[in-house]
Formats: sequence, C-alpha cells, structure tokens
Amino acid sequence: MEDESGKTVLSKEKADFLRRWIELRKVFDSGEIISGKIIKRIKGGMIVDLKGVQAFLPGSQIDVRPVKDFDKYLDVEMKMKVVKFNEMRKNVVVSHKAILEESLAEKRDEIFSKLEVGAIMEGRVKNITDFGVFIDLGGIDGLLHITDLSWGRINHPSEIISMDESLTVKVIDFDNEKKRVSLGLKQLTPHPWETIETDFPEGEKIKGKVVSMTNYGAFIEIKSGIEGLIHVSEMSWTRHVKNPSELYSLGDEVEAIVLSIDTEERKISLGAKQLAEDPWDKIEEKYNIGTIVKGKIINLTQFGAFVELEEGIDGLIHVSDFSWTQVVRHPREMIEKDQNIEVRILEVSRESRRISLGIKQLVDDPWPELLKTYETGSVHEGEIVKILDKGIILILENNIEGIIPFGRQSKKQRKDITQKYNIGEKISGSVMEVKPENKKVILFSDELSDKNIQKDEIKDFLDNQEQPAGEKIEIPEDISEGEETEDSSDSVSD
Repeated sequence: MEDESGKTVLSKEKADFLRRWIELRKVFDSGEIISGKIIKRIKGGMIVDLKGVQAFLPGSQIDVRPVKDFDKYLDVEMKMKVVKFNEMRKNVVVSHKAILEESLAEKRDEIFSKLEVGAIMEGRVKNITDFGVFIDLGGIDGLLHITDLSWGRINHPSEIISMDESLTVKVIDFDNEKKRVSLGLKQLTPHPWETIETDFPEGEKIKGKVVSMTNYGAFIEIKSGIEGLIHVSEMSWTRHVKNPSELYSLGDEVEAIVLSIDTEERKISLGAKQLAEDPWDKIEEKYNIGTIVKGKIINLTQFGAFVELEEGIDGLIHVSDFSWTQVVRHPREMIEKDQNIEVRILEVSRESRRISLGIKQLVDDPWPELLKTYETGSVHEGEIVKILDKGIILILENNIEGIIPFGRQSKKQRKDITQKYNIGEKISGSVMEVKPENKKVILFSDELSDKNIQKDEIKDFLDNQEQPAGEKIEIPEDISEGEETEDSSDSVSD
C-alpha cells in the first residue's frame, strides 16, 4: 500500500503476527502443545501471549478443579493446547485443562484396571454439593453420597466434611464403562445396630437430640445412626399431647427411657413420662369419694365442665350434677371458664383415668321436702318462660320448672290460648304430678289443659319439650377437641 507521497507503507509487527498466525494454525491442526504467558485477567478468563499473538484462556480451562484465585496465575508460563481457531476474526482460544485431562485419562484407565469393590483408598475433597461429596482419588473422581457419609442423620455434607480435606474412603461400587465410582465413609465403621441391645437395654435412661418430629411423635438420635421414637402417648402422664411441638423443638436435648427394641425392624420405642411417677397410681388414695375439693374450671362443653384439681388432673361435672332442681342445658348457665369452685368427688377410676365431680351434691337433695310443698292439687303460681305448641313452661318457687300441657286440644284452640299469654306473665295451676327425676312439676289449668289429659301425653310432652324440633344447639367456641371430646362421650354414656 502507498501513502499520499507514493511511498510504500510497511509493518514489521503485522509481518511477525502473520508469521506466528500461520504457525498457530499448524499447531491447532496437529494438536501440538505450546507454551504461553498469562499477561492479563479479563471477564471470564485470562489473556495469554503466544509470542506475538494474544489468545483467550477461559477460567474453566485453567485447571480441572474450579479456580478460586485467578490472580495467582498472572505472569505464569503455562503449557496449553489451541482448542479453537477463528480465521476470520483472528481469535484463538487455548486450554490448559485439556492437557491435564489427557494425563488424567491415562491415570484413570490405570486406576480402573486395578479397582475393586471394598478397596480402601485415600482421596481429597474436590467439591461439596447438597447430595454428596466428590473425592479426587488421584486421577479419577468418586462420589461420596450424603447417605453414605454417616450412619446418623445429616442435613448437608458440609456439616462433617470440608473442602480440600483428606479422607479415607471405601469403594462400594464402580462402573468401568461410565467411569463412575461410588464411595462410602460410614462403611468403614460397624453398623451401630449390631450392638444396640447391649448399648441400650430396655429400661435404660438415655439422652439424645430431637432430629425430627411428626404429628404422632418425636424422633430422638441417641447415637450416630440410632434413633428412637417418643410417641405422643408416652410424653406425659396427665397431659393430652396432640403434637410433639407442644413440648419439644428440633435440636432439643432430651432424656427418655428405653421401652422396647425391635432389631428386625430397627425400631426403638422411648418414653419421657416414665421419668416421673404416674400421678394416677395413687389417685384413689388422694381423692376419696365424698370429699369436697377445690378446682378451677378449664373448659366448658355441651355435656359438662372440666375442672382442674391439680396440674394435669382434671375431673368432669356432668350437666346433670349441677343442680337438684334446675334444668341445666349448658354449664355456662351456672358457671364460667377460669372460675374457682368447690366440688364433691363422686367417682374415681384409676384404670380409665376419670374423676366424676358434682356441685349439687354439696347440699342435700331438696326433693323430699319439695314433694310436700308441691302436693297433688295444691295451687302454685309461676312466671312463663317458654310457650310451646304442646304447652307452657314456667318457673315456680325454688327455681322449679313447671309445665302446663295443653292435652288433646285442637290446633286452633292451642293457638288461641298461646296468643293470650306472653313470656314474663304470671300464671297459676294446680299440681297434677311431681317428677323429681325430670326436675319438673306437672300442673293443670282449667283454661289451658284438657281435663282428659293422659299420662302418656304428659310423657310425650316431657320428651319433646327438652329440645324442640328445629332448635339449634349452640356450641361455644372455647370447646376443645381431643381429650375433652373423647372423655366427654364416655362420660355421657356412663
């Protein structure tokens, strides 16, 4: 090329570059190994001087292991192979890793030819992942899976393994074709279950760490590789534990008693409540039938109230044991939660772990005297509290519930009668019959009752007026489920 003056423009630098470029093309085609000096660090790798031509050395091609410190390679002379050669863009990519891999391939073939299952080998930790550890065995990489690190439970290999750590491992499997090796660390020690019965005999007190929890219990690691289960039913003598999280948290150090060992299923049952004396063993001696005790209302249900007599010991007051005379349809009519009250012990059962309590039993049964007050034919006045299709309910003296049934009167007659009266008005009637077992007095009124009313009609009325059709039973929000619900159903049947 000529300049404006007609002089030819020459370049020694370009001549050297082209001469070197031709040489590098031959190197690339032949696969020859060359030397280059790393002169600069850039994003993604390094710049290498190949005697006049600059090449790119990717960070992933410097070594077979991930590089943490790139700066240590600056100004270092290194052997390389040209792995990419772009004639158009005049770009060259080199690799040092390719040389190392060729050398490792020879070593790998040699190692695999001598490899045996069960062989003990020395290695260095090359990489740590969530699922395991890669070990450099001096030419080949083996995988030490997380399940083969320890007989115990671990969440991540980094809990017990560190990078570049030297380890003695055991070959548990290998694939010569795929060049894969499976290693084990825990296999170098005996399985802890081999001596479990002598290490942890039944009845032994142990200490361990909570490593897992389910809705039915907590798993305790008592030794590396040995876990036992404390079932929720074995956590407390007195408390109904619905979930172990009520008492334990992951990582807690706990004590327990070995209850049983199943070596075939490799299961250990543990108990925490056995560390303390069962308070129900002497419950019948402590709470004698007929004695009066104090307690606190801890729960109200449709069928009764639960009273805490002491920590973990509850008793039930059934709705039928609240009053001799008053019909109690829900405990909240008489008491409220957290109230401190006196009760009488009615029944104690150590086997079923139940205590029956009563409030009405604190006083004598008034019905023998009330039968004299409400003699047949005597007239009494009461306040109307409810008007039903079959009769009127009123409250008499001493909070006794009185009933005036309509008998066989027609619907129209009943409607006419009920329209004449309102809740809160006073009305009188003569006593027909007294039913202490139902806590009711049956009255007769010339205006309201049919003179020919039959006893079976009275019975029918009593059976139906307790819970009129369509009347909804409201269950309070503070009714708990679980132990109270289960106990309550039994108590009702009792």
